[in-house]
Amino acid sequence: MKTREQKELLISELISDLNNNPNFYIADTSSLTVEKTNKLRRDCFKNQVILKVVKNTLLIKAMERTGRDYKELFSALAGTSAVMFCETGNVPAKLIKEFRKTSDKPLLKAAFVEQSVYLGDNQLDTLISIKSKNELIGDIIGLLQSPAKNVLSALQSSGGKLAGVVKTLSERNA
Repeated sequence: MKTREQKELLISELISDLNNNPNFYIADTSSLTVEKTNKLRRDCFKNQVILKVVKNTLLIKAMERTGRDYKELFSALAGTSAVMFCETGNVPAKLIKEFRKTSDKPLLKAAFVEQSVYLGDNQLDTLISIKSKNELIGDIIGLLQSPAKNVLSALQSSGGKLAGVVKTLSERNA
């Protein structure tokens, strides 16, 4: 049995994790062997995902103390729960999908990604398709550069034609 002080310390750590990571997943890792659990931990570490197995009651208390509204997630907090904290919203979903090629778990219980709540394992493919902030910025930059490149290309390719038209017009007026 953990003492009240130990529980308060765990809650404080969870509050810090919730405040410092904009995205997190709640997964069911029950029945994973020690070997598979260790592999999952290594995969998470390689992908900059923090994996913590937590007591649901402590996680609920931490969520309540952040001042944010996580109530929609409470229904998913039953049984064994592992929390995956991350900076990039789609990384844990990709990690879970890849891991499940060799295992039937972890199952996605819920996720809080980009200020939205996702409930249930059926949301995994949706979460995989979410683009990160950097991916979206890259897409926008690509879209913005495309028209400018087309204009420059057109001007360069028809530069000779344009000069010829200008020369012809100036000769006519002279």
